Amino acid sequence: MKNISVLMIFFLLSAALFSQRTQKPVLHGKHWMAITGKSLGAQAGAMIFQQGGNAVDAACAMLGATCTLWDVLSWGGETQALIYNPHTKKVIAINALGVAPTGATAEYFKSLGYDFPPEYGPLAAVTPGTVGGLCLMLARYGSMSLEQVLAPSLELAAGFPVDIPLASSLSRNKEMLKQWLYSRDLFLTRPGEEQETPVAGELFVQEELLETLKKLVVAEREALQAGKSRELAIWAAYDRFYKGDIAVEFVRGVQEQGGLITMGDLAGWQPQEEEPLHVSYKGIDLYKLQPWSQGPALLQSLNILEHFDLKAMGYNSPQYIHTLYQAMNMAFADRDFYYGDPAFHLDIPIRGLLDKEYARQRASEILPDRNNPSVGPGDPYPFEGKRNPYLKLLRERGFDIDPDGKRDFVPQHDAITSVERDLRRDDVAVDAAGMVVASGSRFSPEEAVDSLYMDRLWRGTTTIQAADAEGWVVSVTPSGGWIPACIAGNTGVGMSQRLQSFVLDEALNPFNVVEPGKRPRVTLTPSLALKEGEPFLSFAVQGGDTQEQNQLQFFLNVVEFGMNVQQASEAANINTNQLWLSLGGTKTGERALRPGELLLNASTPDSVRQKLTGMGYTLHFSDRTSGPLNAIWFDREQGSLWGGSSNYGEDYGIGW
Repeated sequence: MKNISVLMIFFLLSAALFSQRTQKPVLHGKHWMAITGKSLGAQAGAMIFQQGGNAVDAACAMLGATCTLWDVLSWGGETQALIYNPHTKKVIAINALGVAPTGATAEYFKSLGYDFPPEYGPLAAVTPGTVGGLCLMLARYGSMSLEQVLAPSLELAAGFPVDIPLASSLSRNKEMLKQWLYSRDLFLTRPGEEQETPVAGELFVQEELLETLKKLVVAEREALQAGKSRELAIWAAYDRFYKGDIAVEFVRGVQEQGGLITMGDLAGWQPQEEEPLHVSYKGIDLYKLQPWSQGPALLQSLNILEHFDLKAMGYNSPQYIHTLYQAMNMAFADRDFYYGDPAFHLDIPIRGLLDKEYARQRASEILPDRNNPSVGPGDPYPFEGKRNPYLKLLRERGFDIDPDGKRDFVPQHDAITSVERDLRRDDVAVDAAGMVVASGSRFSPEEAVDSLYMDRLWRGTTTIQAADAEGWVVSVTPSGGWIPACIAGNTGVGMSQRLQSFVLDEALNPFNVVEPGKRPRVTLTPSLALKEGEPFLSFAVQGGDTQEQNQLQFFLNVVEFGMNVQQASEAANINTNQLWLSLGGTKTGERALRPGELLLNASTPDSVRQKLTGMGYTLHFSDRTSGPLNAIWFDREQGSLWGGSSNYGEDYGIGW
């Protein structure tokens, strides 16, 4: 009787949630929709749509604008995208992730005392990918010139009013920015004053970046005047960035500050168009990028969750949270060990990892009433008809795949306390009062654990969603070069920090050990879903290792619990910390998984908290746990577009 009562409470809570007004309204449009992380970025997309551009043109304009606005990325970062082509009825995957430069080896970084590559500075940089990704998307699938889509970026580079989040970020990171000559010259607009970085409302001018963007436009214009086609003219601008005078200055600035990138690294890199991965869940085909991203983890999670009646459990009931947590942990354990650059590792067992029978096996291993703190990677190779060549390596790491289901993947030397782990950071000190000092702020040891760790877990990016009446749909997750950014010479371009996502120890992941020319396994992961071959959902979220977690729950909120796109964007999510961090510290202890740690929304009822605590979870709480997530739902019956954007962050959309 008690269980029935509890279940009824959850159903009533769910009904109340789905019927209540959201904090942000649903965005509606008939002709087009543009959503991204900055209001000025969304306006850039709207401008392109109003000029007759398609969704690819608009997405490229938003990408350029958000890079210029320093929405946690720069022009030196990386870009990943999924594009639905209405003419071919196919989803296209764009891989514009940079690669490790010449000299970037595990031995090199170990010689400097690192367990993982550095977080910031010139040694954290992979080759820039965003310019190449933008050129590839625009040349092949856009309709406008580079000059047209870069017009908003040029205007913003000439001066835009700084918003409060950017002002805060620059001020918080000013001491680190002072380390690098060109960053200091760009960002410290008020040297000698108490507030040395730009204040909110100040017009921030980027003269060097403006000159770089103008050079791209000039290269395209000259190619058009020489009789080149629109596509070839865009590639002429690409060549000037990666092989011409822009490249020369970029490399000079990198190497002057101690970085490794060479002219050969830039000239030899290219963005790639590739086949996306997908699985079917209840008649909906969900598309993700290849396993150089963490995208397949969402697909794996869905395959596992197919074996449970999630709707009957009830939205955010203890059993639902538990089942979701366990499924995600299994997918992330596989991510942590098996994902990497397929161009370097043809033996990544992605077919086995996405096999439905493999998922059935993993689902059967979920304990119904308690957390499994030692869940580790499975063995997908038999589901490809192969023998796992890494069994010895797994055993050396302390994990043994055996028939009785034993799981132990946390070596003793990594099993330190959370406080110890976070207090080992190089940039953390303890003052005379016993308070932790980091980035100019003071915390209690307990507060420091959450603030420092969660910053790494959630380390942000931005997202871009665009769709038009013709049927083009674009989902983009760009990132890299975020503040504190090291500027590459007089280009105005911030270097990527994505090299930190590599590992140096093959025992952690034999597919993701840093090598020159190799792409790191990143967290960046847009999503696109089709139903009956037509667009159903386009969505993406910022937030490091939480991206697949929040996207998974958004998808389930729509498909299982019938939420509209805005309700699903704002709905309370959970996050697991039982994974290896992809971003952050340079020491093993700073990245190690935290078994049983679970982030819940602060509104979670006491009854749910008590039940989960009894199942072996350590609970943490936050006022908002939904995103920031951006999404478009396609109302095929009415012929309209529905936009959603979390009430978490600065994300902004415009539709018409």
